[in-house]
Amino acid sequence: MNDPLAPIRASLRRRVGGWAGMDLPAIRADFAAYLTEVGPEGAALAQPREAVVASLPAVWIGEPSAPPGLYFHGGGFQIGGLASHAGLVTRLARATGMRLLLPAYRLAPEHRYPAASDDALAVYRAMLDTDRAPQALLGDSAGGALALLTALRARDAGLPLPRALILLSPWLDLSLSGASYEALAPEDPFSKPAQLRAMARSYLGREGPSVQDPRVSPLFANLDGLPPVLIHAGGSDITLDDSRALHQRMDGVTLRIHPGMCHHFQVFEALPQADASLAEIGAWWRAL
Repeated sequence: MNDPLAPIRASLRRRVGGWAGMDLPAIRADFAAYLTEVGPEGAALAQPREAVVASLPAVWIGEPSAPPGLYFHGGGFQIGGLASHAGLVTRLARATGMRLLLPAYRLAPEHRYPAASDDALAVYRAMLDTDRAPQALLGDSAGGALALLTALRARDAGLPLPRALILLSPWLDLSLSGASYEALAPEDPFSKPAQLRAMARSYLGREGPSVQDPRVSPLFANLDGLPPVLIHAGGSDITLDDSRALHQRMDGVTLRIHPGMCHHFQVFEALPQADASLAEIGAWWRAL
């Protein structure tokens, strides 16, 4: 059987295998370099406009006159940033017709919980205080959790909510309770259970909340009163059960599962399925 992820599996094995001998700054740089390589067109088209929002470095990507959105990058709260995700965010901006703000929130272990979540809410509040209030919150993997957590915290604080949330392979359960974390681990070349558990420990630290605390795992939160949610996940994505569970527990969730695709497969620009996913996301957003 033809495996569309075969080249990705090979490249990731080579790349991730080299991380064992690197320190964290080097891993972060190599992760950014890798995602730039697998999304070269998007990165070249990014033409980001640098900004500082809520005292954080950030970039605006998209046409200046387009409706604003706020995107949180993935990376297990430990890696990822402006360079790694500029290509994907550019392609999302083009597909949705939005101008997306991509902030560099603080990462663990230098900045443990609640740094990332606090930064995400601070950026959202800062945007509300301008004429660029975000119409959507978006994110992949851990960034998908931050998007949902930001909406929950905004709801609880009585702040205006966005029109929608758009989540790519969201990592919503740091306890990894879903069966997909083990069942799909052999199929997903991007993430493994041991890796995600280590990232959760790094983010929460010894004195942080439990991995099942809704402040870090929004799957266990009260999900009432939120705007519509669109989730795109892969059929071979180890976080797939998080998406399924959110779809079951929350009204107004549209779930699209792309057969055979891995965790946040949209970063791989060469995959036809990535283009199809982004096109569907754009169509959903325009029809909202």
